Amino acid sequence: MRFVSYVRLGRPSFGALVEGGIIDLAKLIPGIDTLAEAIAEDLLADAARAVHGRKAEFAMSDVTLLPVIPNPGKVLCVGVNYVAHREETGRKPVGHPTFFTRFADSLVADGAPVIKPKVSDNLDYEGELALVIGRGGRNIKPEDALDHVAGYAPFMDGSVRDWQRHTAQFTPGKNFPGTGAFGPALVTPDEIGDVTALPIETRLNGEVMQKATLADLIFSIPDVIAYASTFTPLSPGDVIATGTPGGVGERREPSVWMKDGDVVEVDLGPAGLLVNRIVAEQ
Repeated sequence: MRFVSYVRLGRPSFGALVEGGIIDLAKLIPGIDTLAEAIAEDLLADAARAVHGRKAEFAMSDVTLLPVIPNPGKVLCVGVNYVAHREETGRKPVGHPTFFTRFADSLVADGAPVIKPKVSDNLDYEGELALVIGRGGRNIKPEDALDHVAGYAPFMDGSVRDWQRHTAQFTPGKNFPGTGAFGPALVTPDEIGDVTALPIETRLNGEVMQKATLADLIFSIPDVIAYASTFTPLSPGDVIATGTPGGVGERREPSVWMKDGDVVEVDLGPAGLLVNRIVAEQ
């Protein structure tokens, strides 16, 4: 099943993607207003049953998409998690995943403009797979970790590289408003199958810039979840972006930066296609 968060007629809601459009789930599940609440109450399976056989109520063009989870409690990102990206950055192998955080207001939805800040011309693309936690916990074992996943979605971890390099801390370069993207839909694990077989491809103005599979991760999704859950409690609706492959713009010769009018696409095959246009901050 695929679930989306959106605004329609001025009202935020969430729904299921079906042939021809969307079914509004806030009307079908009393007392549940958001996708995060449905996840927390373990209602996604009930939602899938509720829409079975129903026709779409309205078209995608009738809504404005929101990020898959508009206000997650945590957005955790894994850095340097593909060998090719580690090698292009000149970093040495490490024994643990590198984590940093993004703020929810740094993310936009599929189809929304990604904002190039006025203070920098060094906006870089990073295509990634993000997962959404379905069942929370602490000290989750790797062998149990995938049972804690509600679903997956494409993620574009837009990075303002000069601000990222001001100090050893990534935070400033990863959190300018509207520089990242998350969407279009939460795709449940049953539609994905073997997540390690997923392709990941980032395109800039139609040109392939990054290409890998999830099997190329240095630290696997179960290991990333287990490690994160050791240093922080994971809660339903939390988001973990799993890292970007090699081929980032900063490390090309010459460097390739996203500019006003560019279109960036993050294609994860069965997990969805995320498309955003770059717009200069006014």
